[in-house]
Amino acid sequence: MSEHDPSKLRRGWTTGACATAATKAAYTALLTGEFPDPVEITLPKGETPSFALALEERGEGFARAGIVKDAGDDPDVTHGATVISTVRLRTAGNGVTFRAGRGVGTVTRAGLPVPPGEPAINPVPRRMIEQAVAEVARDHGGDGEVEVEISIPGGEALAQKTMNPRLGIIGGLSVLGTTGIVRPFSCASWIASIHRGIDVANAAGQKHVVGATGSTSEDAVRRLYDLPDYAFLDMGDFAGGLLKYLRQHPVERLTLAGGFAKFVKLAQGALDLHSARSRVDFTALSQVLLKAGAPQDLAEKARHANTAKEVLDLARAEGIEVADIVAAEAKQAAKTILRGSPVDCEVLIVDRQGVMIGKAGFDANA
Repeated sequence: MSEHDPSKLRRGWTTGACATAATKAAYTALLTGEFPDPVEITLPKGETPSFALALEERGEGFARAGIVKDAGDDPDVTHGATVISTVRLRTAGNGVTFRAGRGVGTVTRAGLPVPPGEPAINPVPRRMIEQAVAEVARDHGGDGEVEVEISIPGGEALAQKTMNPRLGIIGGLSVLGTTGIVRPFSCASWIASIHRGIDVANAAGQKHVVGATGSTSEDAVRRLYDLPDYAFLDMGDFAGGLLKYLRQHPVERLTLAGGFAKFVKLAQGALDLHSARSRVDFTALSQVLLKAGAPQDLAEKARHANTAKEVLDLARAEGIEVADIVAAEAKQAAKTILRGSPVDCEVLIVDRQGVMIGKAGFDANA
């Protein structure tokens, strides 16, 4: 069984699903005087989950409901946050309008699914909310002309743990979700953030982007290049998610930066570089050492090593610089995934102190 067996993990609900349920409860209370609790919604694929209310409030011309987000067993940054919808009646002619409340961000850059100036409430959650409003209006005699304000207390601080600041989403979190369901350890939201980062870079005309596996490697690249913050994509372990999207949405130059072990795995064909989801093939790595000029006994030690760092240390102690070869093979693996897309790629291997120990440069500089 894998470290995170999907069959044993509990799924959860997206911020978009929670916002939809809170909106349905608030609009129902606005029209009837009563909050449905629990409140049931219909997700895009037909599921009909129910949500308990954590907040109920009514006033002159508005109603407010809140739901505590349950992300199941996924390590979601918004797990436990309260998603609040305040619904206000508006004059006819505008349908449902959206507003960012406290803790929900506002879009400031082009390239995202909603235009600059709009609340960071993505298209699918907007449609879910609009459908819930239409359902309540039909059942209780409303006209569906409302303003929906979504807020997430503490969202400003939580957003600093996401890519929102780099994407130009200021003031808080995004309301996300394409299915309404959070599937544990699918990491779909992280990969979606990488994609949005590429979209923002392209919309801004940014020709050079960086995919780094962590902050140490990112800082090393910052010392090499004077690039805007939005050029740095928080790739993490999701090299495949980044490279596959760039295949369809190319930029001119891509710098990949990370540790030796991560890029050994990329060179060996792994698309997810996390230690729980891919492994170093030490037999193949021993062959790389031979290619670098290592003696047979050193290659044999590498074949029985416990970690890639152990192999690197053994090689460097013998004056064998294997990191350049790994960088070249990782670059070739990246180019294979890019499949001829016009992206000039370089790979930089960085040690734990932020020192560059291996490089395969841009083709244009060769």
